[in-house]
Amino acid sequence: MANRVEPTLTPALFETLQAERFVTLSTIDYETGGPNVCAISWIVAENESSLLFAVEKKSRVIENIKKNALVVVTLIANESTYAISGKGSLVSNDLEGIPLKLSLVKIHIQDVRDVMFYGSKIATEPSYEKTYDKHAAERLDQQVIKAMKKA
Repeated sequence: MANRVEPTLTPALFETLQAERFVTLSTIDYETGGPNVCAISWIVAENESSLLFAVEKKSRVIENIKKNALVVVTLIANESTYAISGKGSLVSNDLEGIPLKLSLVKIHIQDVRDVMFYGSKIATEPSYEKTYDKHAAERLDQQVIKAMKKA
């Protein structure tokens, strides 16, 4: 049902966000005050009320959240599109146990909105492929998700 609003993740969305997933993350740009959107895949639901995501330590996202904590994660899943709004906070500037310099951010969920337009559903969810060594990518993805859940 379009335009439905929940205060936390539904059980189905929580399950969807237990593994690497393509989402977009929207923040407020710390220099321009305008929107800043990026695609990320290292995101997991910590519980029904919070998400964890990892980005490069020098990502603009980190500075944006330090200046203005408001964020929106857009997720396409379960035949619909969801806007997960909340406040981001830096958990760690150095995620341990991985070869990249990543920061870990927590989003405290304020609301989850089904924003799919009326009378429609998603027929095919987005998919992507890693363009570098698939074995190395798989190993790195597992390391990052494990470190995020452990932090």
